[in-house]
Amino acid sequence: TDREVTDKLVREAHDRMLKDVNVSHILAKFYGAPNNLDTATAWKKINDIADRLQKGEKFDQLAESESDDAPTRPRKCNIGFLTAMLPDGFYELESAIYTTPVGKMSGIVRSPMGYHIVRIEAERPARGEIEAAHILIRKKKEGVEQPNAKSRIDSIYTALQQNTDKNATWDIMAHNLSDDLNSAPRSGYLNFFGIGRYETVFEDAAFALEKDGDFSKPFESSIGWHIVKRLSRKPIEAFDVMKPRLKARIQREQRYELARTAMVERIKREANFTEGLPQRDLYAATLDSTFLTYSWKRPTDVKNEKLMSFGSATTYKINDWADWLTENANRRINYALQYKNSPSEVAKQLYKEYVVEKTLGYEETQLDKKYPDFRNLMREYEEGILLFEAIKQNVWDKASTDTVGLEKFYGQNKSKYAWEERASMIYYSVNDTLKPMIAEIKTYATKHSPQDVLKKFNKKGEYIKFREETIEKGKGKVLDPSVWKGGTLINNEQNPMVFTKVEKILPRTLKNLKEARGYVVADYQEFLERKWMEELTAKYKVEVNQQVLKSIVKK
Repeated sequence: TDREVTDKLVREAHDRMLKDVNVSHILAKFYGAPNNLDTATAWKKINDIADRLQKGEKFDQLAESESDDAPTRPRKCNIGFLTAMLPDGFYELESAIYTTPVGKMSGIVRSPMGYHIVRIEAERPARGEIEAAHILIRKKKEGVEQPNAKSRIDSIYTALQQNTDKNATWDIMAHNLSDDLNSAPRSGYLNFFGIGRYETVFEDAAFALEKDGDFSKPFESSIGWHIVKRLSRKPIEAFDVMKPRLKARIQREQRYELARTAMVERIKREANFTEGLPQRDLYAATLDSTFLTYSWKRPTDVKNEKLMSFGSATTYKINDWADWLTENANRRINYALQYKNSPSEVAKQLYKEYVVEKTLGYEETQLDKKYPDFRNLMREYEEGILLFEAIKQNVWDKASTDTVGLEKFYGQNKSKYAWEERASMIYYSVNDTLKPMIAEIKTYATKHSPQDVLKKFNKKGEYIKFREETIEKGKGKVLDPSVWKGGTLINNEQNPMVFTKVEKILPRTLKNLKEARGYVVADYQEFLERKWMEELTAKYKVEVNQQVLKSIVKK
């Protein structure tokens, strides 16, 4: 990605979020199905309106009479305050809103809704978000007017003011008296919200509260009478805090295509990109209806002229493009309906994608030339892989496959590989059936082998089991010195039916190669590496510039 452009979009989004903008607009709406929008009629209409504005007609009058945004006409098409970021697809409109001065009109801008001309009415610092609760008394219930709505809200307000424990009073009244059935069970809780969520009068009352816990005087909205309570206020977070979230969102939105488009255009400029659009158009004109099917075969009688090039280094011809079109049959067919089954128009659209793909491919071949950090990283990878392979061949593989050398190395160093003094341990487990005999069993086991114990006490069943283990002194399970002698019995404090016998103590003995193989291989590898390094040092003389070396040492 083009990091500079991406960072610019992130910074721009955050800067815009710091400001709310009051906007009016005139809309020429798109009509028709999503895949068959009548953009031409909307374009003609908005241009006619722009001409009339240019000739001096009033924005408010044209907004009321011509705008297709019917819900805002009673307010002279005033949308109210907006804040960035607008929904995906509305970036062009957002840019017009945030770059047009207060009191001025923008040019014509497009959104998924249609074409707009916006006028900026006012600006203010962004309000951020507020956490609030409210009590609502509706003016109508089930279509029936409630003439006492105002008096009810006034009495609630009076009670809130008079009670010393305002929080408790609020919870009771919101829960029992509010007509907002969604929030009443939660004491009127509305969660966090920013501008544009509720009616302007409601938002103004909420954001006007100065402290957490403050509540407003009763005020009227289109649905009834409210008292709103501020729970907390959350301003717009700092750029460094929001940057990761903004970047992730921008990369999912259409505005991110701006970064990609800017990158492609920059690469083309730096590479002295040239293209032959006449050659493209001539080739596109030769395509027939089979071009929009899977059965299309590229013509072989077309002149293979140069289509585009990146300086003198890389050139693509008509046949290169034709081969790419052959490989991308799905794209040809998917564009058929969108471009009204016109082979030449589909070809021209696919050419744009072809240019982008080849531009990015060209840039990949230039990364090591244009970016020193990337070049150094790739060199580090390459040399690291070569060094890994060299060590593998000369050290690691040799140590594990050179059986003769390994045996010779073991023979010369066998004194290093020895078992220290060890204890042969027997672990007994006795079934509860023999619980009355456990003392007798332990006494017998002290002076007899495990086989003798089983022969004596397992006559009627497998009541006693054992397993053997050898423990090296000072390693693994460390035994107390007082029990480090043959014939010692160790009781289990948690379970008297389990006990351990130190069968015998084994003196220090040398390990054979099989027993010591892991240690021998590791030492042999170290020996081979040291020998290899000696050979390399003898072959390649190393000179150290002591003056430079000392200059980088901090004193």
